[in-house]
Amino acid sequence: MDIAVIGSNMVDLITYVDQMPKAGETLEAPTFQMGCGGKGANQAIAAARTGASVMMLSKVGDDIFAENTLRNFQQNGINTQYVEKVSGVSSGVAPIFVDSSSQNRILIIKGANAHLKPEDIDRAAAELQQCKLIILQLEIPLETVYYAIDFANRYGIQVILNPAPASKALSLEYACKCDFFMPNETELEILTGMPVANMDQVQAAAHFLLEKGLKNLIVTLGDKGSVWLYGDQIVKVPPCKVNAVDTSGAGDAFIGCFAQHYIHSGNVLEAMQQASLYAAYSVTGKGTQSSYPDQTQFNLFKQAQQ
Repeated sequence: MDIAVIGSNMVDLITYVDQMPKAGETLEAPTFQMGCGGKGANQAIAAARTGASVMMLSKVGDDIFAENTLRNFQQNGINTQYVEKVSGVSSGVAPIFVDSSSQNRILIIKGANAHLKPEDIDRAAAELQQCKLIILQLEIPLETVYYAIDFANRYGIQVILNPAPASKALSLEYACKCDFFMPNETELEILTGMPVANMDQVQAAAHFLLEKGLKNLIVTLGDKGSVWLYGDQIVKVPPCKVNAVDTSGAGDAFIGCFAQHYIHSGNVLEAMQQASLYAAYSVTGKGTQSSYPDQTQFNLFKQAQQ
């Protein structure tokens, strides 16, 4: 395997609304869509669709969603040997509300994802040691995230940590053990307690984290592009302008595509540029994984942008 994703899977329950209801108010919504999601699964799918060989470590419940989740991974060529069912527990679900400006509000219920434990990493150790890169997020227990980072450091495997959803409980000591720390601007604000309303503020908050010892900090900024900071260097990647329909999962699309291109080229800037284009494509369609292009679709999109 090129990449191991140790993380969550969710069932996305997406409601498209003209406006959000007030407390106690009932409104009719025009459209509903159900799909496969979860930050870990999204990132795995994006990496696989752009050409990486991917293995997934995750947990599903023993409900009606589990088989669909497993089938979705397998149809995308992802190794599911270590995607295991948890008896008596629901699968993770994510009710998502998307408004008319394409902005989203998301709730997550971890369900079986809360049962992914360090011993699951030990069981998969032989396969994990063959991977070039491990991707982690925070929809699984922090003890499992920390154990995975220590495992990767022990065997010389590079690590991307996406601190999402952001938690102030996250140990910056462990973040500094990762090769790439990749929050979005909202997560950067939560982790630092600093404002991020403009690029100067984003850079100030980023430098606050860099001073703690981070190696590479990549902040995704939505329709403002992304920025890579390391040492005293700042590299900005402009956005690709598109007509956004649904921004759900765009950050995960960026990370999965970045991971695939980085492990094959070793070029961070090039990987960011490709990831920016891939994320831009994703917001032109509805849903998370359902909006991620395969390699042929992505190539056609890139040609159209030239």
